[in-house]
Amino acid sequence: MKFSYRILLVLLSTHLCYSQKDSISHVDHFYKEDQFYIGITYNLLGKKPKDLSQTGFSSGIHFGMIKDMPLNDARNRAIGIGLGYSLNSFNENLLIDKDNDGNITYTILDDSSIYSKNKYTNQLIELPVEFRWRTSTPTEYKFWRIYTGFKIGYLITSTTKFKGDSGEFKYRNISDFNKLQYGLTLSAGYNTWNLYLYYGLNPIFSKDVIVNGNDIKTNTLKVGLMFYIL
Repeated sequence: MKFSYRILLVLLSTHLCYSQKDSISHVDHFYKEDQFYIGITYNLLGKKPKDLSQTGFSSGIHFGMIKDMPLNDARNRAIGIGLGYSLNSFNENLLIDKDNDGNITYTILDDSSIYSKNKYTNQLIELPVEFRWRTSTPTEYKFWRIYTGFKIGYLITSTTKFKGDSGEFKYRNISDFNKLQYGLTLSAGYNTWNLYLYYGLNPIFSKDVIVNGNDIKTNTLKVGLMFYIL
């Protein structure tokens, strides 16, 4: 995570340099906008069963490139199709372990459990598709934007970690997690600062996982900031 945040800081610094330009020497009437993106989010779990809760700060970092395809002569309406990478963490009280036979077990930790870490992380390759509305012109770098869309993610790695009174263990690429994750997206803002929202349409788990008689159909919610670079 630390290495990824260093990448974010470098790319964000580059973006800020670009965003300070108020004019250009050559007017490009065939310009395109926002062909690279960088985002940071606070990750939430939705549709939680009873007693499942988040126990710490859960974060995400997202970056990639988007092919901007204007739809009109003014070029302030466009379709964007891209390819990106996403790294996410979730701190919660759902313990994922294995029994003596190697089967995955799920337990919601109660207040009597003592632990310093119970974390799920994943890495995704993502395909964002956006409808883009903006107030840009060939000579204006600061403008309003509203981008709505859909994002498909493919899970490339997942890791669960636990450290507490019952020991310390880590599991990679548990098959119960959904390989394909998808949801709705919204980016809206002015110039550098853009609010970003993601709502997962399918659950994190690929099959019904039952804990204490409850189905876990938890999905992902992400709230944060998105930065765009030419």
